[in-house]
Amino acid sequence: MSNNARPRIGITMRIEPDTNRFYLGRHYSEAVEAAGGLPVHLPLITSSEFIAATMNSLDGILLPGSDSDVDPLRYGQDPHPKLGRVQPEKDETDLLVLDEIERRGMPLFAICFGVQVLNVSRGGTLIQDIESQWPDAIKHEQGPPRDRPSHKVRILAESTVGQSLPIEEATVNSHHHQAIETLGRELKATAWASDGLIEAIEDLRDDRFVLGVQWHPELGWERDVLSRALFARFVAEAREYATREYKSEKQLVPS
Repeated sequence: MSNNARPRIGITMRIEPDTNRFYLGRHYSEAVEAAGGLPVHLPLITSSEFIAATMNSLDGILLPGSDSDVDPLRYGQDPHPKLGRVQPEKDETDLLVLDEIERRGMPLFAICFGVQVLNVSRGGTLIQDIESQWPDAIKHEQGPPRDRPSHKVRILAESTVGQSLPIEEATVNSHHHQAIETLGRELKATAWASDGLIEAIEDLRDDRFVLGVQWHPELGWERDVLSRALFARFVAEAREYATREYKSEKQLVPS
């Protein structure tokens, strides 16, 4: 792969229960394309063979937000009265993708629901309803306009987010009623809201790129410098991964 080629970025889709249609908001793909990536939509087909075969042709994964909640049974809890809709196909597909990412060391950018299912895949737990379970919580479901920055986050200076501009504070949008409770394996928190909720995480290991944010950088990315920087960093990591994998494949070809 040449340094100028577009890395292929897989983005898992959503499912509409009433019509059984797969779908995905346009902003994820547009942000990836603008950053130099080639977006590829992944249907929610819960087959490990399908996921593995599909990911053979990809260079990075974006796990997007969702209008569903991760099934709490997957992290050992009973459902809270304010648990939202659960979509088994969404949970299972994203978890299969995460298994492949872990096996391959493929770059990952996880957003909102994506960061929550990432945490669950590593053995972490979630706050099922912020308003009723987190004392002194600020408002995390801002409503429209969805791209409006509505609260500040404190950012660890030496983190991926903090080094992207660099900054130690940002104002972000907010569209979630769940959040990370206990961190999963090999994950560290790198940004927090003023009420103490975790707003960004990344992998502890140096040999892979795994970044998750609780806000939605795909919304308003055209005007937001931090959002563009995060997508640019992710696509750059995917391009480097593709180049590395291409070189490895060339070395396996007999001369």
